[in-house]
Amino acid sequence: MIRVAKLEDRKDISKLLMQLGYPDTEFFIKENMERLLADPNEELMVYEAEGRVTACISLHYIPQLGMKGDIASISYFVVDSSIRSKGIGKELEEFASASSRKRGCDSIQVHCHSRRIDAHKFYERQGFKEAPKYFSKMLDK
Repeated sequence: MIRVAKLEDRKDISKLLMQLGYPDTEFFIKENMERLLADPNEELMVYEAEGRVTACISLHYIPQLGMKGDIASISYFVVDSSIRSKGIGKELEEFASASSRKRGCDSIQVHCHSRRIDAHKFYERQGFKEAPKYFSKMLDK
């Protein structure tokens, strides 16, 4: 079952994020989730099976100035490693695409690190095309 994430899901989500290489999120995930869940341009969804959160996807809707439709961006997307390749990721991605269409988006994008080869294959099966050139800058605090 796909549903909106709740604050009570934060421990399960934190464990999933650790599988993506994001340790120690349990120290700040509550505040981040509160912010995401309150933002109308964010959507945080989970996949629940047998009372346990086994996957999550975070979408960010980016309003556009120079294009008619907006852009949806997948910020975080993870399926528990013990149950991958069972169709849960496909179901979540299709849900995200449908949700993005309903919001008036023309496209959906995802930044996926070069080391995540299996994820690249998944996105290609789902119809994503590689868009080379992505720049990032860390900001001093």
